[in-house]
Amino acid sequence: MNNLARKIELASNLAIILVSLLLGMVLVKNYLLNKSTSIQNAAANPVAANGQNLVGTKISLPDVDWAKNGQTLVLALSSTCHFCSESAPFYQQLAKAHDGTRLIAALPQTISEGERYLHALGVSVDGVKQASLDSINVRGTPTLMLVNSDGRVIDSWVGKLPVDQEAEVLSKVQSNRVSN
Repeated sequence: MNNLARKIELASNLAIILVSLLLGMVLVKNYLLNKSTSIQNAAANPVAANGQNLVGTKISLPDVDWAKNGQTLVLALSSTCHFCSESAPFYQQLAKAHDGTRLIAALPQTISEGERYLHALGVSVDGVKQASLDSINVRGTPTLMLVNSDGRVIDSWVGKLPVDQEAEVLSKVQSNRVSN
């Protein structure tokens, strides 16, 4: 009887080890290997790595005359997005330093809700528009899109931006030199 108990214990231990190894292989394959591929893709194309490649797409917002506006930075936000709220200090900085680049906020909420939200964040923009995310080709918020006078996206940034990308956005907004 003692011998049988040892064999059962040994078989149980081997089964646990085998399941642990298989689970470990699945985790490595799904998370570590995919993460390194994502990092490589991000280095090659940061916009596509965020799941969006907006450059070159035409944006349509109600009552926006892109030709009249010249260069425009569209802030695709949502009042329910905590990353949008966390990014408020950067948006305040953009509002102060946009040097001729128009700032338009596009939110899925009503215009009055969007205005209240931006006011609560202390962010002033040149206009607030109501637009579904799908209608402006955006999959998530926050998304920033630099749009030329033809209404085409010339650069975009997705998510809560690290400091280096914030500096890039500020530089492009302040320069107001866009090649159409």
